[in-house]
This record gives sequence, C-alpha cells and structure tokens, in this order.
Amino acid sequence: MLNYTFDWSVLWRPPYGKWFLDGILTTIQLSLLAWMIALFLGVTIGTMRVLPWRPVRLLGTTYVEVIRNIPILVQLFFWYFALPALLPRHIELWLYKNVSKFPFWIAALALGIYTASRVAEHIRSGLYSISKEHYQAAYSTGLSTFQVYRYVIIPYAMRIIMPPLTTEFVTIFKNSALAMTITVLEATGAAYLIDSYTFHGLETTTGACLVYISISICIAVFMGWVEKKISIPGLIVRKG
Repeated sequence: MLNYTFDWSVLWRPPYGKWFLDGILTTIQLSLLAWMIALFLGVTIGTMRVLPWRPVRLLGTTYVEVIRNIPILVQLFFWYFALPALLPRHIELWLYKNVSKFPFWIAALALGIYTASRVAEHIRSGLYSISKEHYQAAYSTGLSTFQVYRYVIIPYAMRIIMPPLTTEFVTIFKNSALAMTITVLEATGAAYLIDSYTFHGLETTTGACLVYISISICIAVFMGWVEKKISIPGLIVRKG
C-alpha cells in the first residue's frame, strides 16, 4: 500500500472523465426508468391483491411471490440471455444487433419488474391501513370500484407509504450497479472499465462510491421534502 501511487486524475482526465460522466448519467437514467416501471406495476399489482375478486388477488399474489423470491441478478441474466434464446433465431439476432441500447432497456425492465414486487407489498399494506369507513364513504358517492381506488383510496395510501417508497427508490438506484453484468456501462461499469485501462481501481471504485452516496443522499432529501408536502395532517407526526 505504501508503494501505491495515487492518481485521482483518472476520474476526470480524457478520455476517462467522459467515460465516468457517461456512466453516472446512465445510472441516473436507468434508475429513473426502472422506478417508473416499478411504481406503475407496483401500484397495479398491490391494488390487485386487495380487490374483492379472488382470481385477480391470486394473480397479484403469484406475481409478488414469484418475482420477489428470485434474486435480481438471476432475473437480469434471464431477461438478457435466456428469454431471447426462446425466440426464433433471426429475432434473437435482430434484438442483439439492431435494438439500440438493448442491454440498457433489459436492465431497466428487469429492475423495474423486480422492484415492483416490493412496491406492491408496500401498496398493499397502505391499502389495508385505510379504515373500512373510508371505503364506504367513497362508495356512497356513487363511484365505481375502479373510481374508488383511482381517485380516493390509492392517493390516500400513497401518502401513507411514502417513507418505504423512498427506501425502494434508493434501493433501485443501488441495484442498478448490477447492470454492468449485462454490459451496461453505468457508474460501476465505467469505474471497472477505467480500472482495466489504468490499473487505478482504488480511485475509480472510490469515485463510484462517492457517486452512489451523493445521489442517494439527494434522493433521500428530495423524497423527504415530498413526504412533508403530501403528508396527512395529524396522521403521522415526524419528531425532531
């Protein structure tokens, strides 16, 4: 260690600086896209799990129990390597050769689908925390079941479960590092690539760590602000 020569300039000097910056931007884009998928699917699946129709509840439960019990890394490999192999050969080759940023889209899809199973459970818990009287009051206005959930129950539940949703947002951002296993050059992948050229892995991995810490803190601060803005007065009191 004493003989190691530090060279932090690998994080910004050409062409490594551009590689690293591109990796950071890819991480942010990948995380945001995956989060949008996770939020949409999570709300849908979570709501399905509490609806009064047994087949719909069973479908939602099956999704959650299957997806959340398979490691995200295995799912990434399945979507990128296994699923295309099930398609006709010419379609498989077309996907790999002609679809722009195919690994990126697969990574976003895999991360979104996996995180949706976790978000769904938060949604379900939020829906169960709403009293029966709220449902009855909503139905008494003449709204259909879809309208009750769309305009009354789900917005109310979302305000309750904002803290765990913040955790899932940070988690999906950190899990994006696994995308490097399917050739996506996000922040971790860019750090590894720069290390392979410069043999300065200490600097590149430290830089990647600082990126994850900084952006995670920004996410937590922003989501905390959102939580305060949409909190229900008198329901949850934040101490301190």
